[in-house]
Amino acid sequence: MAGSWDGSYDPGSQSDDSHHFERLHIEPLYDAFVCPLTKQVMRDPVTLENGQTFEREAIEKWFKECRESGRRLVCPLTQKELKSADLNPSIALRNTIEEWTTRNEAAQLDMARRSLNMNSSEDDVLLSLRFIQRICQKNRSNKHVVRNADLIPMIVDMLKSSSRKVRCKALETLLAVVEEDEDNKAILAEGDTVRTIVKFLSHEQSKEREEAVSLLYELSKSEALCEKIGSINGAILILVGMTSSKSENISTVEKADKTLENLEKCENNVRQMAENGRLQPLLTQILEGPPETKHSMAAYLGDLVLNNDVKVHVAKTVGESLINIMKSGNMQSREAALKALNQISSFDASSKVLIEAGILPPLVRDLFTVGANQLPMRLKEVSATILSNVVNSGYDVDSIPIGLDHQTLVSEDNVHNLLHLISNTGPPIECKLLQVLVGLTNSPTTVLNVVAAIKSSGATISLVQFIEVPQKDLRMASIKLLQNLSPHMGQELAEALRGTVGQLSSLIRVISENTGISEEQAAAAGLLAELPERDVGLTRQMLDEGAFQLIISRVVKIKQGDIRGTRFVTPFLEGLVRVLARVTFVLSDEPDAVALCRENGLAALFVDLLQTNGIDNVQMVSAAALENLSLESKNLTRLPEMPPPGFCATIFPCFSKQAVITGLCRVHRGTCSLKESFCLLEGQAVHKLVALLDHTNAKVVEAALAALSTLLDDGVDIEQGVSVLCEAEGIKPILDVLLEKQTENLRRRAVWVVERLLRNDDIAYEVSGDQNVSTALVDAFHHADYRTRQIAERALKHVDKIPNFSGIFPNMG
Repeated sequence: MAGSWDGSYDPGSQSDDSHHFERLHIEPLYDAFVCPLTKQVMRDPVTLENGQTFEREAIEKWFKECRESGRRLVCPLTQKELKSADLNPSIALRNTIEEWTTRNEAAQLDMARRSLNMNSSEDDVLLSLRFIQRICQKNRSNKHVVRNADLIPMIVDMLKSSSRKVRCKALETLLAVVEEDEDNKAILAEGDTVRTIVKFLSHEQSKEREEAVSLLYELSKSEALCEKIGSINGAILILVGMTSSKSENISTVEKADKTLENLEKCENNVRQMAENGRLQPLLTQILEGPPETKHSMAAYLGDLVLNNDVKVHVAKTVGESLINIMKSGNMQSREAALKALNQISSFDASSKVLIEAGILPPLVRDLFTVGANQLPMRLKEVSATILSNVVNSGYDVDSIPIGLDHQTLVSEDNVHNLLHLISNTGPPIECKLLQVLVGLTNSPTTVLNVVAAIKSSGATISLVQFIEVPQKDLRMASIKLLQNLSPHMGQELAEALRGTVGQLSSLIRVISENTGISEEQAAAAGLLAELPERDVGLTRQMLDEGAFQLIISRVVKIKQGDIRGTRFVTPFLEGLVRVLARVTFVLSDEPDAVALCRENGLAALFVDLLQTNGIDNVQMVSAAALENLSLESKNLTRLPEMPPPGFCATIFPCFSKQAVITGLCRVHRGTCSLKESFCLLEGQAVHKLVALLDHTNAKVVEAALAALSTLLDDGVDIEQGVSVLCEAEGIKPILDVLLEKQTENLRRRAVWVVERLLRNDDIAYEVSGDQNVSTALVDAFHHADYRTRQIAERALKHVDKIPNFSGIFPNMG
């Protein structure tokens, strides 16, 4: 085609093939049609006084240049001076040119039409597309001509070309065809054309993507097409992705962003944008839209899955607006707002934003309101969930006034209301409200208020009963609440659990489940651990139910590595060891407790647990349990039976000789073992306890020192106990504990032990030369409690720092 149409009037445009069709004339091109200045066919010809004709715009420009340069007005063609700059329209010539142009363009358009097919060469197709693009850009009326010639579907077909150049030019041409032309846009919206354009957005070649975005932007200006574009799967997702892309050029990003702005006219598109991470349009609708839109968008927001950072942004942007809807809207609107607030409040930081926006008072009012204006139960459940979220966010809710008289959520009446709701609603709401109380009891500033309200309402039994419910979430919430309450009302809970209803059995059953280690199990162990350790009745019941054997089994499995790798293993182990240790507090009252310890090698287990590095509470409790066990050793040691004296020895005592029995415990003077009599010496526990005296945790040091002090207790061979500590290299660590004086309890214990050590003359001699020890004892003598001052006095006498006749304190034994 290019060869057959070769020929041009305008040599200056030879290299620009975009003018190719315009240079091809079916009818001859007359010289009178061409402006002498522009060398182009004239559109608005005007005649000068000398009869020469020019394009109006061109001659006006010539005159302007003459005036600006100070030259005379001359005809650009003849260079003769003109008397006047008057321009006379050549109407007849203009009409003739327009008729000629129309006939030629129609013929040229027909030639281009014949080239728009897959069988034409790439060059012919490109020339045709450029011609159509140019005539549409030159004259808006030509867009109607293109439409009437059915060229739009033919251009669309070129989008399927195997040539990338053709595809790009087809997109570019379509943009020229539809720009500011609603009728052409409507034709383009038919069929799958828009879907095809969207597909170009994912092309790797940026040129096609850029042209497709520009075309979609133009199409999106039509409100009718916004829904069409949004309905194409992936269109909004890709556009949202492009707006945040760092690899796209700025123009493409801006076009994608403007396209999305246009698509916001359709609510479905706004929802899609929110789903794909572009939330602002939805938030704007909630803030500024009409009531129906506000509510539908709030409801949709409640269904979205938001990441935590986004929740904070949403809470800051529309939190107050949603709270207002929740307070004042109709029931349908309130439901939508509650759904959204439920979603937002599930992150601590966003919950805190909502609290500051004022969510707490209306939320509590909705929960407590009864009568005509009360929320249906399904919405009370949502309100309870939101309240649970905000209370468990860590915000100081006690600083938020609720209702009259500056009451807060932890005021007695409000806690009573919560307890009343817990007793009179279904499991889902009960669970959330129990979680509210869990949040309130997690804080040391509010837990005592809740404890007081529970006691005054007599709700302890009701709360304990939830341990037996089949719903796991509800049961776990109750156990966590009771765990938080147990340090403050342990005796009341122990009495409630001691009943015959079965709550204690349920707790043990939770702990013994072989399902890994859950949060519920850790909470159950923690609850039992906080109950009074010297409550003989509770321990007796646990013995009868075989609880301790189950706990021993779980501890052993954890120690052996059979159970590991969960986030709750440490609190679970701590709780189990504390529960297990309670059996050592009733050894003198419960023979079955002694039997349990013997049969299960409990002393050896606690010795092993001393080396649980990194878990201070386990080491501390194990040392305390060993103290209790060791205190019983002197009662459990089997003393040797002495043979009766002979006849001569009976008559002549001077001839008698005391029998020597070997293999006896040096400290307890009998037959000992770790398993049967819980002897620390026989159990190789002394070295491990001495090692703990260097621990950074003062409570661990105190427990270890207390266990070691049983080797120096009344009723055992103190001299041998001192000897055992010397052999274990324990003397210096014990003296170091006295010198460090970390806590008053530790000083009291250390002074007691040191006084017993100083009864040994050799040790007393060595210590008498250590000024630091003497100073520590003098300090205790001056400033400690009455009993410790007495013991410090005796210790100072051992090192000759106080004369034996001082008698400052009466002898207290």
